[in-house]
Amino acid sequence: MGDIGQFLPMILIFVVAYFFMIRPQMKRQKDEKRFAADLKKGDRVITKSGLHGKIMEMNDNDASCVLETMAGKLKFDKSAISMELSKKLNAPAKK
Repeated sequence: MGDIGQFLPMILIFVVAYFFMIRPQMKRQKDEKRFAADLKKGDRVITKSGLHGKIMEMNDNDASCVLETMAGKLKFDKSAISMELSKKLNAPAKK
């Protein structure tokens, strides 16, 4: 029992770190992959750099998409599209 007692604080620190840091990060990565896979033509999105646009074309070969903006059409990588900002853009407005 004495040997396990010495390692108990280390085990507790690892368990706490897993549930508060590692597990939420893994869930976020999974959600972002699902979001990128679910993108389709016509979706309104915001890139991580803040550019607003509408998806005009999707290219699965190089994981890119063409966004139509007020300045014209621009090609971006799917990973450049922000999940959180795009959800806020498409959320119904509160009154």
